Amino acid sequence: MKELIKYIAQSLVDNPEQVEVSEVLGEQTSVIELRVAKEDLGKVIGKQGRTAKAMRTILSAASTKMRKRAVLEIIE
Repeated sequence: MKELIKYIAQSLVDNPEQVEVSEVLGEQTSVIELRVAKEDLGKVIGKQGRTAKAMRTILSAASTKMRKRAVLEIIE
Protein backbone atom coordinates (compact mmCIF):
# COMPACT_ATOMS: atom_id res chain seq x y z
CA MET A 1 0.00 0.00 0.00
CA LYS A 2 2.91 2.29 0.75
CA GLU A 3 4.28 1.78 -2.77
CA LEU A 4 0.86 2.44 -4.29
CA ILE A 5 0.55 5.85 -2.61
CA LYS A 6 4.13 6.71 -3.56
CA TYR A 7 3.49 5.84 -7.20
CA ILE A 8 0.29 7.92 -7.36
CA ALA A 9 1.91 10.92 -5.64
CA GLN A 10 5.00 10.82 -7.86
CA SER A 11 2.76 10.82 -10.92
CA LEU A 12 0.98 13.97 -9.74
CA VAL A 13 3.81 16.26 -8.60
CA ASP A 14 6.52 18.29 -10.36
CA ASN A 15 9.27 17.11 -7.96
CA PRO A 16 8.83 13.32 -7.70
CA GLU A 17 12.20 12.90 -5.96
CA GLN A 18 10.87 14.82 -2.94
CA VAL A 19 7.94 12.47 -2.32
CA GLU A 20 8.33 10.63 0.98
CA VAL A 21 5.97 7.94 2.21
CA SER A 22 6.23 6.33 5.63
CA GLU A 23 4.01 3.76 7.29
CA VAL A 24 3.17 3.51 10.97
CA LEU A 25 1.86 0.03 11.69
CA GLY A 26 -0.70 -0.75 14.34
CA GLU A 27 -2.48 -3.96 15.23
CA GLN A 28 -5.41 -3.44 12.89
CA THR A 29 -4.79 -0.02 11.38
CA SER A 30 -1.79 1.38 9.56
CA VAL A 31 -1.26 5.10 9.03
CA ILE A 32 0.43 6.07 5.78
CA GLU A 33 2.08 9.49 5.95
CA LEU A 34 2.71 11.34 2.69
CA ARG A 35 5.14 14.26 2.45
CA VAL A 36 5.67 16.27 -0.73
CA ALA A 37 7.43 19.53 -1.60
CA LYS A 38 5.59 22.62 -0.40
CA GLU A 39 4.86 23.81 -3.95
CA ASP A 40 3.36 20.40 -4.86
CA LEU A 41 1.00 20.22 -1.88
CA GLY A 42 -1.89 21.73 -3.85
CA LYS A 43 -1.50 19.16 -6.62
CA VAL A 44 -1.74 16.28 -4.17
CA ILE A 45 -4.76 17.72 -2.36
CA GLY A 46 -6.56 18.94 -5.49
CA LYS A 47 -9.51 21.28 -5.85
CA GLN A 48 -11.73 20.99 -2.77
CA GLY A 49 -9.71 17.94 -1.72
CA ARG A 50 -10.91 15.76 -4.57
CA THR A 51 -7.50 14.27 -5.42
CA ALA A 52 -6.77 13.47 -1.78
CA LYS A 53 -10.22 11.91 -1.41
CA ALA A 54 -9.63 9.77 -4.52
CA MET A 55 -6.28 8.59 -3.14
CA ARG A 56 -7.95 7.69 0.16
CA THR A 57 -10.66 5.76 -1.71
CA ILE A 58 -8.07 3.75 -3.66
CA LEU A 59 -6.15 3.08 -0.44
CA SER A 60 -9.32 1.97 1.31
CA ALA A 61 -10.16 -0.47 -1.49
CA ALA A 62 -6.63 -1.91 -1.49
CA SER A 63 -6.54 -2.25 2.29
CA THR A 64 -9.96 -3.92 2.37
CA LYS A 65 -8.68 -6.51 -0.06
CA MET A 66 -5.76 -7.21 2.30
CA ARG A 67 -8.17 -7.28 5.29
CA LYS A 68 -6.49 -4.38 7.07
CA ARG A 69 -7.43 -0.78 7.62
CA ALA A 70 -5.27 2.05 6.30
CA VAL A 71 -5.49 5.81 6.75
CA LEU A 72 -3.75 8.39 4.57
CA GLU A 73 -2.30 11.47 6.23
CA ILE A 74 -0.93 14.26 4.02
CA ILE A 75 1.69 16.12 6.02
CA GLU A 76 2.80 19.67 5.22
